[in-house]
Amino acid sequence: MSKTAKIYYRDSLAGWLAESDAGYEFIYDKKYLEAPGARPISLTLPIRAAKYHSYTLFAFFDGLIPEGWLLDIAKDHWKVKANDRFELLLLTCRDAIGAVSVIPVEENV
Repeated sequence: MSKTAKIYYRDSLAGWLAESDAGYEFIYDKKYLEAPGARPISLTLPIRAAKYHSYTLFAFFDGLIPEGWLLDIAKDHWKVKANDRFELLLLTCRDAIGAVSVIPVEENV
């Protein structure tokens, strides 16, 4: 089973982040790549057409997750395990501080 999120840079759909049994993938949206002045969402994820793959959540995305008392509130409110970093990212980073937002893609059941 995989989970997917839309990644926005400011108001533009910048790409897609997915979690599966094989790890994590991030890919920039084709329209975003073609847009004049497109910027990378992170220095660690420069703009390119090829997918990025990692066995652990990319450090940039992990860094968006709140820490300390705010993380405790999120874990308690949504009953999420602290080690489920992708779920925490989906639940807490819709309106993150900075230019990047993470919007969960709802599964069609």
